[in-house]
Amino acid sequence: MNARTASLTLATLLSTSALAQDLGQPLNISQLSPADQAAVSLLQKQVATVAAQRKVEQANLATFDDLDFNVYSGQKWDQLGKSHAKDITVHYPDGRTTKGLDAHIEALKPMFVFAPDTAIKEHPIRIASGEWTAVTGYVEGTFSQPMPIGGGKTLAPTGKKFKLGMATIGHWTKDGVMDEEWLFWDNAALMQQMGLGQ
Repeated sequence: MNARTASLTLATLLSTSALAQDLGQPLNISQLSPADQAAVSLLQKQVATVAAQRKVEQANLATFDDLDFNVYSGQKWDQLGKSHAKDITVHYPDGRTTKGLDAHIEALKPMFVFAPDTAIKEHPIRIASGEWTAVTGYVEGTFSQPMPIGGGKTLAPTGKKFKLGMATIGHWTKDGVMDEEWLFWDNAALMQQMGLGQ
């Protein structure tokens, strides 16, 4: 079936379907020509595939919302496995990469030491396409506790609040968890908002 034939067949199918609906009757596929029946069958399969993929995409986004709003913000590290595979690879803004869920958890904990009220409350942009999600948000908190900087030294808290824009890109498996994640935020902006930048 060439493009013109397919277009005409689809146009015929749509007009026939519209007429049937106008008359208050369901479309009777058996009354269509063999070519139109084949077109209907193909369209039904395509619609079913798209609907199934859409359902998976929305489930992944819902899982990611729960990850940030509930698990991360509430430091419920024992629940991180709901969204992350055990062998997840995570890429950080400073160029570091961790491998495995435990290593990722340890990388997330330090911010809560100097800003215990750290939380993510919104995802202004949420995009899902196939196995991928892309989400933006804001990490908010207050530099209220000493910040360890190594060697037993700390930086005194400034009491300043921060609201840092961030983005996350995730690759999802068929099990509904991410096996790779890319995190983006501006560390210099964070330091400046906390009163530590130049």
